[in-house]
Amino acid sequence: MTPVTGRAASETAGEPTPVTRAVDLGTARLLPDLDREGAWLLTVDDAPQSYVDLADPRHLEFEYLRRIGHVLDAAAPAGRPLDLLHLGGGALTLPRYAAATRPGSRQRVVEADGALAALVADRLALPPGGGIAVEVADARAALADTRPASVDVLVSDVFGGSRIPAHLTTLGYARACARVLRPGGVYAANLADARPFAFLRSQLAACAAVFGELCLIAEPGVLRGRRFGNAVLVASHAPLPAAELARRAAADPFPARTVHGLALRDFTGDAAPVAEGAAVPSPRPPDGAFRVG
Repeated sequence: MTPVTGRAASETAGEPTPVTRAVDLGTARLLPDLDREGAWLLTVDDAPQSYVDLADPRHLEFEYLRRIGHVLDAAAPAGRPLDLLHLGGGALTLPRYAAATRPGSRQRVVEADGALAALVADRLALPPGGGIAVEVADARAALADTRPASVDVLVSDVFGGSRIPAHLTTLGYARACARVLRPGGVYAANLADARPFAFLRSQLAACAAVFGELCLIAEPGVLRGRRFGNAVLVASHAPLPAAELARRAAADPFPARTVHGLALRDFTGDAAPVAEGAAVPSPRPPDGAFRVG
């Protein structure tokens, strides 16, 4: 494929039109949001992966991504540049957001699907000078190649279609993530589950075995087991700004709860971390489980 710099998806008579392309892990589609000029939805095998607004990179449409945006906003004083590692790229929504809100940040994005990365570079080009470097690699391999204590914020948002790959669900993966964080660095992971939360609790147990501080951000309906949905796990060796995260998440269009401390330990219960030999992908979501906020 020949890259086309600065082209924003296909256009017919000046109107954006959908793009469909086979990628390494399925079939990707870029769908224009006709109600928001310059905005695109990326799906892979019909599972929503990213929503990006090229005209306003501060706009975060997906509910879970707003919550990770809150984590980025609270990680350091406003505007301070950070060293960020994104495992999972999609349409690069969060790296664009960080480049807009924290100019001068150094960002490394690891995407396993090379054809998808090429499609995004071709059709949803990054603005020049944003400090965002994209590489095609497996997330675990990229972590192994990352210097210890070199990252301020690590975001794990890796899905193969609609499921997190098995090798990114283990205690070893949590340890690999912790190894690259600086003292006081923050880990944020996008997870998805439903009652009885066996997967989510195993991920909490793994992070509790590695990090000193945890919190979980999710919609009340998800936490009560009423539906399948996303949950953002946040971890650090340093105290987390749980009160600030709770305030921000509660003010969202789809308010979320922030669970931490004793309540989170009770939620985790007697769950154990996942060993390497016992790992399986995250649960398959039921049809129609995810929506654009």
